[in-house]
Amino acid sequence: MAELWAGVDAGKRTHHCVLIDSEGAVALSCKVSNEEGDLLDLISSVLAIADGREVSWATDLSDGGAALLIALLDAHGQQVLYIPGRIVHHAAATYRGDGKTDAKDARIIADQARMRTDLLPVCTPDQVAIGLRLLTSHRLDVIHDRVRAINRLRATLMEYFPALERSFDYSKNKAALTLLSGYPTPQSLRRMGATRLTAWLKARGCRNSAGVALKALEAAKAQDTVLPSQPVASTLGAKLAERITAIDDDVTSIDARILEQLSLHPDAEILLSMPGFGPYLAATFLAQIGGNLTAFDSADKLASLAGLAPVPRDSGRISGNLHRPRRFNRRLLRTCYLAALSSLKNSPSSRTFYDRKRAEGKSHKQALIALARRRINVIWAMLRDHTPYVEPGRALPIAA
Repeated sequence: MAELWAGVDAGKRTHHCVLIDSEGAVALSCKVSNEEGDLLDLISSVLAIADGREVSWATDLSDGGAALLIALLDAHGQQVLYIPGRIVHHAAATYRGDGKTDAKDARIIADQARMRTDLLPVCTPDQVAIGLRLLTSHRLDVIHDRVRAINRLRATLMEYFPALERSFDYSKNKAALTLLSGYPTPQSLRRMGATRLTAWLKARGCRNSAGVALKALEAAKAQDTVLPSQPVASTLGAKLAERITAIDDDVTSIDARILEQLSLHPDAEILLSMPGFGPYLAATFLAQIGGNLTAFDSADKLASLAGLAPVPRDSGRISGNLHRPRRFNRRLLRTCYLAALSSLKNSPSSRTFYDRKRAEGKSHKQALIALARRRINVIWAMLRDHTPYVEPGRALPIAA
């Protein structure tokens, strides 16, 4: 058992560390920059004060600004506990004074690590899992940029050419984006005509060029009025269409890198054998659990992290009141939910379970969450035993 506790209030440029003993007395309080040399000096100072006694470190960040510190502590064989910022915020109300400083937060982190026994250690993920986390997070950011660009494009078209705005689904139709990047106004479309517009789209590798050209010309013929916003808005619309096309190319490139990184993970094929998991969802799942089951000694703990294990909210004579936990990994929950939804298409057992929950009076969302919770048990066992998924009722393949 640890005899000293070091709490670190982590930041982007600097950290504040407070070291306390078993009585809560402060043995060290200092501010260090987030640089390797200074962090190594901090670790040496703490270990010198410990003089052979065990030190338990705790921090309110498990990656990002604390990544370098955690890596250095891991290299020195030091235990690191993770205390979510929400816990530190609520715990601060139980300490004296209304002020908030980095030093006070660091002391609260150290004190909470000293008193609590339910804190999870920070598990350093392997290099493949880190790569998957960075790539999937980057892909999500790019997708958000794409959604914003499409919404802005639609709003811009409504300013000067509403007929063309409602003619296509710009989130799916690449040919419409290509057309808009070259001929964004009714007048330019009418001048081109159906034949030349179709040939122009074909030369740029667009599908259904003739159909897209005809729909665009119908929209152009429906509007003869030139709105005052057209000169500026049409230029912006063409640039937005080009930007969305570039984003689509970027997403394709990111997907290829995710697939390449995923292929390096030893459990990739096992997880991909589970109905509903494609490369992106499998990569996100592995990234969010740290690449392995080291931190999860049971399926219940994995379900708890994903927000799929309900917690009781009983009070007085009210009992059996279950709610979703407040602290869980929302990206992991979304991944499990989407995988469960997708499994309804090609997994008879998932469809049977879902239909049974619906027959019991559950809503669509409730039935899917129940299915995702059940699938967590299967996934955990698959990863634990390194065994691919086999649909119930289907015979196992005979080894050659």
